[in-house]
Amino acid sequence: MARKKRFSLSTTQIILLSFLITILLGSLLLSLPASSANGHAVPYIDALFTATTSTCVTGLVTLPTVSTWSVFGQIVILILIQIGGLGIITIMSGLMLLLKRKMGISDRLLIQDAFNLNTMSGLASFIRNVILGTFIIEAVGAFLYMLVFVPEFGARGIWISIFNSVSAFCNAGIDIIAENSLCNYSTHFLVNIVTSALIILGGLGFIVWWDVLSVLKTRSAKNRKIFRHLSLHSKIAISSTLLLILGGAILIFIFEYSNPKTIGDMPLFDKIQVSLFQSVTTRTAGFASVPQENLTNASSVVSVFLMLIGGSPVGTAGGMKTVTIAVLFCSAFSTIRNKNNPSLFGRSISEASVKKAVAVAITFVFICSSSIVLLAAASNAPALDVIYESVSATATVGLSRNITAGLNIFSKIIIIITMYFGRVGPISLAVALGSKNESQNLISEPTEELSIG
Repeated sequence: MARKKRFSLSTTQIILLSFLITILLGSLLLSLPASSANGHAVPYIDALFTATTSTCVTGLVTLPTVSTWSVFGQIVILILIQIGGLGIITIMSGLMLLLKRKMGISDRLLIQDAFNLNTMSGLASFIRNVILGTFIIEAVGAFLYMLVFVPEFGARGIWISIFNSVSAFCNAGIDIIAENSLCNYSTHFLVNIVTSALIILGGLGFIVWWDVLSVLKTRSAKNRKIFRHLSLHSKIAISSTLLLILGGAILIFIFEYSNPKTIGDMPLFDKIQVSLFQSVTTRTAGFASVPQENLTNASSVVSVFLMLIGGSPVGTAGGMKTVTIAVLFCSAFSTIRNKNNPSLFGRSISEASVKKAVAVAITFVFICSSSIVLLAAASNAPALDVIYESVSATATVGLSRNITAGLNIFSKIIIIITMYFGRVGPISLAVALGSKNESQNLISEPTEELSIG
């Protein structure tokens, strides 16, 4: 008798399910009376929304975090943020290393898919470095925050500092300071610089960290040409991050310069740092130092584009990712210039990378546009607010033009689904839902030229 085919999940489907299970478990914990500050259980839809925004490190909230949740509830939220930032697969792999269990091939495949890596060599060391590096950076960030929050809040400032550091590094944008996010610290230099540094480090991606450290170790201290010896991935991630932050800050500075509701009445230095912070936080972080609904239309549009792009791959940020956008632009310019292969920094970009970038962008745009249409139909919010909310949810940013708390139950469900799809990754979603691997099909269809443009 033929043996029955055993049901099995692909590695990508396991990743999708791990996030879903984490969200559901988190929502059950947050729906307990012990999680509420007043001892009365919050509505389950709000517990589910909070668990989703925490695990997906988004930051959109229907209930103010600082006043709604007890210490227990805040601990649950922080654990969900840490799991969402690192990924459940990373946490599980770290526990295996701690227990000195050997990784099998299936475990290595899970890690490879979770981090979108091209090789399975050195994965144990990679996971160990990711977890250790994360905790070191978050500890340093918490210590620097304590210099501000302990004198202001006393012993509670320690917990606030730890929470904020983890949330900032994981690009979650959830805080337990006040109901208006970081608006009370919009011109506080230390809070701005620490938060921005944590956001950028988390958004650059783990691959870039180790590449930079590896080059620094191997290059002579007298040799300052570090950038030249980085991988193409790191060069694109670093240069595009700097370009987007500076370009976004300049545009926001110009558009908000005379706006009395944001930076219009501030001194020049404060105008600059608030503009820089707005540019950084839109890269999927979600902390607000000025009310987003007070931004001019031009600044809101700039912020939408920055949110769409997001951070870099294999990090804590969301969005379409800097490398994806760079590859698309490079491919487009190469086509316009009639070049056979797109290239950047003297290196050719593979056809597989271009195809993957196209797939990610199209899937991301489909999720985002679907969310915009559905949210517009389910709510009575202005069009710009709906677009801002949906883009923020898809790119797991967490910035809102102050409409999240007023969403009806249908709108909340739409944003919950959007945040989930946005976090697990458009390409992972496409692969997981794909019923068949086309590469296994040995019969190719006939080719025919099309008229494009």
